Amino acid sequence: MENKKAVQLKKFSINNEEKAPLTTNQGLKVSEDEFSLKAGLRGPTLMEDFHFREKMTHFDHERIPERVVHARGVGAHGIFQLYDSLVEYTKADFLTDTSKTTPVFVRFSTVQGSKGSSDTVRDVRGFATKFYTDEGNFDLVGNNMPVFFIQDAIKFPDFVHALKPEPHTEIPQGASAHDTFWDFIGQNHESAHMVMWAMSDRAIPRSLRMMEGFGVHTFRLINADGDAHFVKFHWKPKLGVHSLVWDEAQRIAGKNPDFHRQDLYEAIEKGDFPEWELGLQIIPEKDEFNFDFDILDPTKLWPEEEVPVKIVGKMTLNRNVQNFFAETEQVAFHPGHVVPGIDFSNDPLLQGRLFSYTDTQLSRLGGPNFHQIPINQPVCPFHNNQRDGMHQMTIHQGQTSYHRNGLNANQPEPAPVELGGYESYQEKIDGRKIRGRSESFLDFYSQAKLFYNSLAPFEQKHLKDALSFELGKCKSGMVKNNAVALLNHIDRQIAEEVAGNIGAELPEENLEVKSDKKSPALSMAKTVSQPATKCVAILLNGEADDEKLTDWIRTLAQFNINYSIVAKKVYTISPVLKVTDTFDTADSSLFDAALLISKSSQVEPPVLEFIETTFKHFKPLAVAVKDKKVLERCRVQLDAPGVYDLSKADIPLFIEGIAQGRFWERPL
Repeated sequence: MENKKAVQLKKFSINNEEKAPLTTNQGLKVSEDEFSLKAGLRGPTLMEDFHFREKMTHFDHERIPERVVHARGVGAHGIFQLYDSLVEYTKADFLTDTSKTTPVFVRFSTVQGSKGSSDTVRDVRGFATKFYTDEGNFDLVGNNMPVFFIQDAIKFPDFVHALKPEPHTEIPQGASAHDTFWDFIGQNHESAHMVMWAMSDRAIPRSLRMMEGFGVHTFRLINADGDAHFVKFHWKPKLGVHSLVWDEAQRIAGKNPDFHRQDLYEAIEKGDFPEWELGLQIIPEKDEFNFDFDILDPTKLWPEEEVPVKIVGKMTLNRNVQNFFAETEQVAFHPGHVVPGIDFSNDPLLQGRLFSYTDTQLSRLGGPNFHQIPINQPVCPFHNNQRDGMHQMTIHQGQTSYHRNGLNANQPEPAPVELGGYESYQEKIDGRKIRGRSESFLDFYSQAKLFYNSLAPFEQKHLKDALSFELGKCKSGMVKNNAVALLNHIDRQIAEEVAGNIGAELPEENLEVKSDKKSPALSMAKTVSQPATKCVAILLNGEADDEKLTDWIRTLAQFNINYSIVAKKVYTISPVLKVTDTFDTADSSLFDAALLISKSSQVEPPVLEFIETTFKHFKPLAVAVKDKKVLERCRVQLDAPGVYDLSKADIPLFIEGIAQGRFWERPL
């Protein structure tokens, strides 16, 4: 007779909207879900944290085969050359020997979208670099923003779940403008600083070649004497830091969703090799507590005015991949891939990533031998007793596969430190096992205010516009109100303006951080400006003066400015000039500037739209028209900043405008 009291195995569904205690997958009720188990509040994460490992393992294996995050990416090969030896700080060979050229592979990516999403969505950009050093691979796995949304890795699955398309509709793709993302932000105020970066122009870069890279986390440099310094890594682009405007980014997403990857590929093919300088911020161990922020907190940056960036070398990307899947798609990065002289800090987000990345590669790349895929192999020999496993591509010879052994004279044997063996920094740890957050991590708003204070007025306006757009797409009044409440802690004026735009409640009490502190390095307003590698659309409205057009193009080429000739149809103008694009295939958003040439008494509507959009996006515009009356119907002010009448001004002034890039003072 059936025992009705017996536990029955059955199919069932889970309704996460019902009230229920949080448990592990084994049914164990969980008392804390925001903090990893650590040795002291500022200590390292402990391996025995079964809840963290279960949660992170499940998250890492959720999607096959594309990456859970950073699925859409593009990569390129290059080299790194050190300027000056850093032997005072580290024993890492590639950072101490200036005679060596280190091969690198870089993968840029977006975070939220799938492999098929658009390049120009508002998102954080991944900036991951693999150094193939003589001592093994070193992976600097970072972003184009110096901070992150969360402080503890145990919350990473929650953050990404909230950011990703909502599970009941799989909408939206490649966007953070939806309820679950902003619900997470409103419930987790540690994200305040990062969300300001994500709503700034940094989230819509003009080009991958024109964005900074940051290692985000605090690492350690260890020299040959065993002395340690805390360090943060920076990539500074030689072309400067430049962004799109929001309307422009949206247009590009429809006109050319591969805009960034195509730009990178074509620049390298042309020989316009992108370059970044490697910069280090270094803090002696004795100064760890000498700042008004915790240097281990991944939601905090080190202001460059307080901790200067030391430029130490240059990276040049000079070769495109031969096969996208074999290289860009199969490359496996890991912040735990380090070399002697580089070690970790107790940043709780970094500590969790040290587990997560290997776990992810096991699923995504089909087993434990992903390091044997050519793009992941070190350039130095590797020997160990690991054997077999899926996709084993090495034929291991010999009888022994264990350590210690006598049958093979204990080979391979550990290398002593003095012969290059890796030794972890012997940090003293003293603390109770605990789930919690150090009090020094509790200041969520000061650096968010610092970032906003540091922006130029046009950058501040763009940030508020972005907040209004994103929160305006949310449906839940609670989500909107909570987000405005967070903004009220950062800046009252932002909260007032955004609340008014989206119809949300403004808190009665002003809780903003009272600070006028600025860090000029955080604004893009004074970045490097140059015309090289920018692209001009030469618009033909009717026939052109071949001789003058040839002279102008020759001058553009002298400054390494790219160009496309756009007309109603494709045709050959002369033996050396050809129309390459039509008004059906080209768009103002795909260019950095425009030059209108017209002998006609009438300007065609597509031409008008092109120059009006160029003007609207604050870009330089040059006009060479026979009859000024043809522009009377156009919403372009010929006397506005950044507009050049080539009947009065010569082409060099236009080139200066191309170098400047945008004319934010232009009235619209």
